[in-house]
Amino acid sequence: MPKNNITNSKTTQTNSKEKAYDWSEVMERINSRNNGEDEFLQAVQEVGESLTDVIECDKRLQEARIFERLTVPDRIITFRVCWEDDGGNIRINQGWRVQNCGAIGPYKGGIRFHPTVNLSVLKFLAFEQTFKNALTGLPMGGGKGGSDFDPSGRSNREIMRFCQAFMDELYRHIGPRTDVPAGDINVGSREIGYLYGRYQKLTNSFSGTLTGKGLSYGGSPVRVEATGYGLIYFLSNMLDAHLDKINGKTILISGAGNVALHAAEKAIQLNAKVLTLSDSNGILYSKSGFKPDQIDFIKELKSRSGASLEACTEKFGEMKFTAGKTPWQIKADIALPCATQNELHEKDAKQLKENGAIALAEGANMPCTAKAAKVIRKSKILYAPGKASNAGGVALSGLEMSQNAAFEKGDFETMDEKLKQIMHRIHEDCKNHGKNSDHVDYVKGANQAAFGKLADALLAFGI
Repeated sequence: MPKNNITNSKTTQTNSKEKAYDWSEVMERINSRNNGEDEFLQAVQEVGESLTDVIECDKRLQEARIFERLTVPDRIITFRVCWEDDGGNIRINQGWRVQNCGAIGPYKGGIRFHPTVNLSVLKFLAFEQTFKNALTGLPMGGGKGGSDFDPSGRSNREIMRFCQAFMDELYRHIGPRTDVPAGDINVGSREIGYLYGRYQKLTNSFSGTLTGKGLSYGGSPVRVEATGYGLIYFLSNMLDAHLDKINGKTILISGAGNVALHAAEKAIQLNAKVLTLSDSNGILYSKSGFKPDQIDFIKELKSRSGASLEACTEKFGEMKFTAGKTPWQIKADIALPCATQNELHEKDAKQLKENGAIALAEGANMPCTAKAAKVIRKSKILYAPGKASNAGGVALSGLEMSQNAAFEKGDFETMDEKLKQIMHRIHEDCKNHGKNSDHVDYVKGANQAAFGKLADALLAFGI
């Protein structure tokens, strides 16, 4: 598969006598503009380092400051969310929508409700989403939104009232050809239903403005499974490209949410042995590997607010729960961090390397710290960055948008096959752009493949 116009161009190389592209100067400007936004700056640093050789040899990219433009969102919408709890008390939260780049399509990205949500987190997620969406090959820009609202312990009616109050402001800034939000942490089908129901009332329209909807009102089959399934499809492609198979491999998974559980489900279907899941309380370990019925039980368990994986040890005696621990010390072939950003640290990466792990694929967004990622990339461990390996969810969201626009609906098998094809295409793009003499740098490949598509559009549009 050929590289895109930007990363394959040699016609606009800078004269060797001219001043070289000063990456440190660029980062100094970005740092001063985003002081204290650690997550965002970490994401920018990782992407930028992959692009220096591309930008250094193309004067157009330097003069138009394409990379820097991508680090400044098109707009950031900040708003107050007032709602009433069951006791009649007025509650106030903050809401955001970061519309990072709409150069190749409507802004697309999830809504997250969690007390840790802040502007730095959302800017990082929107920046990553921009590159991830470009990799899918679908016409989608990048965005992200959310609130510092904590749904844990809240009643169903409180969550409904909060979602409605959130949409009372957000609806002004979204639309099927403007910005199409989806779900994310603590925003599942229930919350999407409440958000979409309010959007319909406010706009008097039925459109594909939100994705992740229920199947009876515009949703797509496989959307719930897509991120976890897509992670395993990418992993399988990566192993195949290096003359290996997922069959029989032992796998460590962190998290017990939608991504983790569906990744476990698909890995088990492909005859891999999943040894761990985890939640905020600790890790659940099964020496013989989880079975399909056990994954189904955990899905039901985690659908209850506040339920812990520790309850599984009562039902399945062979399992062990260890409080306050993460999975990465256990010996296994493959690591799939699927919980949250910066969950896997340098010491964890060193332990995986020492234990002989052969691959790590990110199911969450930026789950490896910068130091951990450096250890993995310097080792012989195959490393798939989240913008590539967890792109399955947004890929299916893009397909849901298409179905809504055409008033059509696909079946499960058709949509699953389309997901496989998209993940294969993403893998091939990453492999071709990241191929070195003796290995494939999937991080560099993903960043360069996505950047080329974005830069083509931004250069075409002018300033």
